[in-house]
Amino acid sequence: MNALTNTDFHFDGQKNVYHGKVRDVYTVKNDLLVMVATDRISAFDVVLPKGIPYKGQMLNQIAAKFLDATADIVPNWKLASPDPMVTVGLRCEGYPVEMIVRGYLCGSAWRTYKSGVREICGVKIPDGMRENQRFPQPIITPTTKAEYGLHDEDITREEILSKGLVTVQEYEALEKYTMALFIRGTEMAAARGLILVDTKYEFGRRDGKIYLIDEIHTPDSSRYFYAETYQELFDKGEAQKQLSKEFVREWLMENGFQGKEGQKVPEMTPEIVAGISERYIELFENISGENFDRADVSNITARIEKNITEYLKTV
Repeated sequence: MNALTNTDFHFDGQKNVYHGKVRDVYTVKNDLLVMVATDRISAFDVVLPKGIPYKGQMLNQIAAKFLDATADIVPNWKLASPDPMVTVGLRCEGYPVEMIVRGYLCGSAWRTYKSGVREICGVKIPDGMRENQRFPQPIITPTTKAEYGLHDEDITREEILSKGLVTVQEYEALEKYTMALFIRGTEMAAARGLILVDTKYEFGRRDGKIYLIDEIHTPDSSRYFYAETYQELFDKGEAQKQLSKEFVREWLMENGFQGKEGQKVPEMTPEIVAGISERYIELFENISGENFDRADVSNITARIEKNITEYLKTV
């Protein structure tokens, strides 16, 4: 199976291109962003050596679905998806923070809590909690928005404001939007028999307005549990059955890789790659409630270039 791991397009009016961990973002006419969701996959802030077929299509289409479903809460950057792996939208000035919201104590928050820490990003966490336990109310634990190759860093609300990264008025709006989006995502997940455990949102400004940018509610940016088995597994103290990229991290950790210096990524055999691809498709179908329609991958680059070029002629 073919996978798209890098792009080098040259569109009319193109100003520059930014190659992120998994997305390539082209600025066109200073006003539009063309975001290509490649099949690259990252874990522990490292881009793995093999692409995962259909991953980019799956992530792009889930993000598009949730952007459309939340546009009544906050304006977002999306204008169109002219290709299964592409979203074209408005160029916004991104805020230098990511809004992470957590409904349950798990992942990095649990690892921090287990080490004895009882405060995450300025939010106090009560004693006596267990892994995967639901918080009384969702909490927001923001991080800095790191440059490529660097790690995001936890930051408190007070630090964000004291450093002038965001104004008080803007931050209050970001918190309000974050909670409203998380509630909507939680409701949509529940309709699919899922629990939206935690996720992150990125925002930007344009013409004095706040916009939701990037992807939302995808398994790369979010964690989901299966609602049906949650309570039984929690009561037994067993690992939750979940829908997220966590299975990739677990495979890497089992094979001695956590992104630390000197560690080597385990061999990604064709069988491993195909297995990850199928798992991602399973994630898509469970999260979206739709069958996954595999796009033609005989010449992905030519297909994408054609679709984007034709769309740009209309704007």
